[in-house]
Amino acid sequence: MATANGDKLDLPVIDISSADSGVAKQILDAASRYGFVFVSNENNAFDQADIQRMFGLSRDFFSLPTDVKAECSIHSSKSGKNRGWLSMHTETLDPGNQKRGDFKEAFNFGEFVDGKAQQPLPAPLADEEAFIGRFADQCHALCNKILELFATALEVCGSRWFSDRHDRSKGPSGSVLRLLYYPALKDNSYNPTLDIRAGAHSDYGSITLLFQLPSQPGLEILTPSNTWAPVPVNPLNQAVPPVLVNIGDLLSYWTNGLLKSTVHRVIFPKDGRGGEDRYSIAYFCHPLDEARLEGVPSRMVVEHKGRGGEEGEKGRVLTARDHLNMRLAATYRLKEEKDGAS
Repeated sequence: MATANGDKLDLPVIDISSADSGVAKQILDAASRYGFVFVSNENNAFDQADIQRMFGLSRDFFSLPTDVKAECSIHSSKSGKNRGWLSMHTETLDPGNQKRGDFKEAFNFGEFVDGKAQQPLPAPLADEEAFIGRFADQCHALCNKILELFATALEVCGSRWFSDRHDRSKGPSGSVLRLLYYPALKDNSYNPTLDIRAGAHSDYGSITLLFQLPSQPGLEILTPSNTWAPVPVNPLNQAVPPVLVNIGDLLSYWTNGLLKSTVHRVIFPKDGRGGEDRYSIAYFCHPLDEARLEGVPSRMVVEHKGRGGEEGEKGRVLTARDHLNMRLAATYRLKEEKDGAS
């Protein structure tokens, strides 16, 4: 494990290629402290050329005319729930504090089946469907590896307790591969004291992988001392930048809050200007829709006096799909969905 020493954050960069119990403890300790950790990519979990190829596809897509992108809008019945293009201000991640929606665009890919997207894809994305599907599969495989490390560190009977609940052969989930674009803005087009690129929020799933580009900062996390701290892009200046991993709501529920689902946001540059175009790629890993949000069988979890599994009406234990539907309804300011949101 290497450590990135910044002014405010001390997020480790962990090599998980060995996947032994010592590595498992390191990643658990980091996730228990901040809810964020870097995973080294120098062991080629992802080919750097593939990551750059994905960013190139993202730039090509977001540069398309609005009417072309709108053909695959998230609001289209053909796209399916939580899939497709989101225009500027469509998403409001902090509805209690935002007067306007997030200053960003996004494109959500739902789960691929046999290498095929289950939604319409515009060019240039349609031309690279197989490649994008393989990239999503790589993301899911890395998430499962991390989940197994958590199970090992928590001394759960069987290291696949989490990953079994993310086994896509057993049913659908809400997992999403997301392209994100934060366009540069003219100084008079936003209020730097009120508007934000992505409002303060925690992630809805189990864990998130984030791929960032050098010289494009903006991500901040809420520290245990209740202050905002910037997250570096490549803290150790490695030849191959690491992948940022953060804990989502569901791992927090499963572990009584031992693993922290940390609130984070993306801000405009603090100089009051509209910044440069910013791109990132996120993989939101979700368990099976029917996975129940109840405590993991771990002595460490039982002894941790924190927030436990989420309950619905009359004490009913909620499922992953229930939780996702509620979060999406708040984000898009909709009435709660009663069916799937995958």
